[in-house]
Amino acid sequence: MKKHLLAAAIGLVLASSAQAMPFDKSSLSLSIAGTYKTDVFDEGAAEIVAHDAANQRIFVINAAAATVDVLDINDPAYPSKIGEIDVSALGSGVNSVAVYKGLVAVAIESDPKQEPGKVAFYDSTDLSYISDVTVGSLPDMVTFTPNGRYVLVANEGEPNDEYTVDPEGTVSIIDLRHGPLHTTIRTADFTRYIGMEDVLRDKGVRIFGPNANTAQDLEPEYIAVSPNSRTAWVSLQEANAMAVIDIRRAKVIDILPLGTKDHSQAGNAFDASNRDGVINIANWPTQGMYMPDAISSYNFHGKTYIVTANEGDSRDYGGYSEEKRVKDLPLDPVAFPDAAELQQDENLGRLKTTSANGDTDGDGDFDVVYSYGARSFSIWSGTGELVYDSGAEFENITADSLADDFNSNNDENDSFDSRSDDKGPEPEGIALGKIGGRTIAFIGLERIGGIMAYDITDPHSVEFLDYINNRDFSVDAQMPDGSVNPLVGDLGPEGLVFIRASKSPNGKPMLVVGNEVSGTTTLYEIDVEVPRKGFKR
Repeated sequence: MKKHLLAAAIGLVLASSAQAMPFDKSSLSLSIAGTYKTDVFDEGAAEIVAHDAANQRIFVINAAAATVDVLDINDPAYPSKIGEIDVSALGSGVNSVAVYKGLVAVAIESDPKQEPGKVAFYDSTDLSYISDVTVGSLPDMVTFTPNGRYVLVANEGEPNDEYTVDPEGTVSIIDLRHGPLHTTIRTADFTRYIGMEDVLRDKGVRIFGPNANTAQDLEPEYIAVSPNSRTAWVSLQEANAMAVIDIRRAKVIDILPLGTKDHSQAGNAFDASNRDGVINIANWPTQGMYMPDAISSYNFHGKTYIVTANEGDSRDYGGYSEEKRVKDLPLDPVAFPDAAELQQDENLGRLKTTSANGDTDGDGDFDVVYSYGARSFSIWSGTGELVYDSGAEFENITADSLADDFNSNNDENDSFDSRSDDKGPEPEGIALGKIGGRTIAFIGLERIGGIMAYDITDPHSVEFLDYINNRDFSVDAQMPDGSVNPLVGDLGPEGLVFIRASKSPNGKPMLVVGNEVSGTTTLYEIDVEVPRKGFKR
């Protein structure tokens, strides 16, 4: 099997005027600057990352150690660990981190995780503890608003495995106006939607947990904040929806269903089987639920747009599971006259779908097949209209670039096509950055690995730039002693953060990626050539 270590070459033409020009792929390149290795395999030793520009440090969630690792990146070629934040006195696990002007916010879950969690504040220079506040159940993501006044926390509120305890999902809004020692905290919840379950289902919001009301069933995953710090959009992954929150009022003002992606339509093909032994990106009679994990936001012509990494996720617990394979579903003979053929393993039979949706007429068979995730990234208006979707590009690009390792898993090499029946490349992390007046989206592919780069400046005219994957498929992923193979590179990109040139340690824009399976934190340098004087396009 040949080694695939791609060097990306994505281009940019810098405009001399206020209006940025389109990219020229000869003038921008994304290359590896350096990597910090924990040597820990598949334990989440490098997940969410945050950048402190004042000290040139990266704060990395290390779930394996229940710490926040602190890396010095003053020399990006040699990132080194200089300390850690131990949160064990405050909870059982650490889930997310964010930094703003010397203040570090850390999201910490309780044991059991259905109990209220905490957000703790630390000094980014000496790493000293400052204060902590109690938030909702399972704080899964924490972020500062752009103006630094608020810290927002997505409290996922997952049930226990038996599904006998199901806390409410909420968003905590911590007001830092008087500093971290004198915070006030309010909660945006979904209680006013209790009793409206049928109305929301009719709109397309998935509310289906056993005996759960709306407030229990909605599980906030990730938060994007408008540039003016007034509005937040929150991904409700399992519900295939987004919530809109008025930050100053701490109120959910809308729940936006995201709809589905028709995989029978041109441009929306995907590979559905891990048992056919080939790459078969084709159209299938299924509806992909977008179900974003990470989301972000940006402005274009005075409007805010939301960018989503459409990972997909199911509820699969000991007490309840919605997961079924297509071959195990009774398909409606009218909707699927070729059901017997479709349900073969080499066709659609292996695809994971849901038993919670699809029986539209209530007669016990399934009229629609829904799959998890859209194997893409999307751009949405602030009111939930789909503006752009990358369609089948992620699978087409990886099939072209890594034909021998297409839809591989993230913890095993020699795993060709093993994820086709699940969620394919599984886009999870996303980061946006401004380079030369252009807005660039970087999307991490959790399974096969690597980073996709797109110019999304105009959401109506999106351009693929390139794909880089710092993974060596020719070696074993794991050593005999259980540690990660130091030669394998990066496995399982999770958290991404963009560093603009003015905040970077070397004056060049950078991308930092935490890789949860390999336990590596990798810095990518983005080189931009300034066009010669008088250059005209």
